[in-house]
Amino acid sequence: MKNSLRLALVALSASAFYIVATPPALSAESAVHSLRGIDVKDEGQAPEMRVNPGKRPGSQKPIARTFQQQPPVIPHATDNFDEITLEENQCLTCHGPEKYKEKKAPKIGDSHFRNQQTGEIMKQMSNARHNCVQCHVPQMDAPPLVENTFKGLPVKAQK
Repeated sequence: MKNSLRLALVALSASAFYIVATPPALSAESAVHSLRGIDVKDEGQAPEMRVNPGKRPGSQKPIARTFQQQPPVIPHATDNFDEITLEENQCLTCHGPEKYKEKKAPKIGDSHFRNQQTGEIMKQMSNARHNCVQCHVPQMDAPPLVENTFKGLPVKAQK
């Protein structure tokens, strides 16, 4: 019984090796082709740059969210803001816990002060949440790039 099992395994291994090691014969029909065809004249063009319709921070109404836990969209222009670096985040000058009341801006969410691994509340913002534009995107007045039939769920009143 053991010998016949060994013999069957050896035969199976040999046939698997033969299948893997033998390159298939290539023909014109089996060659790789582009889905767009062979004669592509129109290379894809990037869409034109769009201008953010938001103006000065605080001059726009907050944009309604379309589902629970959606990060709020940035309703103001961000073109003149400095890049977010490890040392500096200009968003915090208005939205940080020290300045939001004075600037009449929404305060960054409490979830930004939660340690991602332990769940404990920290006194300073979590480093994992330092790059605001990783989740929050500026509002743009642009048509969708692809057809979209998304319908948001009713969102409970936001704080």
